Amino acid sequence: MTMQPAGTEIASRTAAIVQELKGLEGPLLPILHGIQEEFGHVPQDALPVIAEALNISKAEVHGVVTFYHDYRSHPAGRHVLKLCQAEACQSMGSDAIAAKLKQLLGIGFHETARDGSVTLEPVYCLGLCACAPSAMLDGEVIGRLDDEKLDEIAAGVRS
Repeated sequence: MTMQPAGTEIASRTAAIVQELKGLEGPLLPILHGIQEEFGHVPQDALPVIAEALNISKAEVHGVVTFYHDYRSHPAGRHVLKLCQAEACQSMGSDAIAAKLKQLLGIGFHETARDGSVTLEPVYCLGLCACAPSAMLDGEVIGRLDDEKLDEIAAGVRS
């Protein structure tokens, strides 16, 4: 497990990212993406640095971070598994798939396994409606999920 950078280190690294991107039109989202890329999440210590540099409130920055589901407030696991919960996948059994996957991994949505191996997240459409139910593992889409594929996924993220 890696150590978390101290608050002053987070602030200085955040300030560098903000300085690089604040000249863009609508810079908040690119800055947040840059920070998440740097740290693996958007640390709370970064919010006041962003707010001050962009002359907005810390609450506004927090609101954006919590509104968009791709921003994380804590580091993700080594693998990120996104399970589609949109209507097409629901109609093809994604609720049962989600229940089995949660049981296999021992975590719920928005949680990371204690060993840091995997984070499970719901998403609302991966564009694989014809191959429902579907998921995305570390950026790779997987369609037509069934019990066999779930067992493979669970074993793969745990190894």
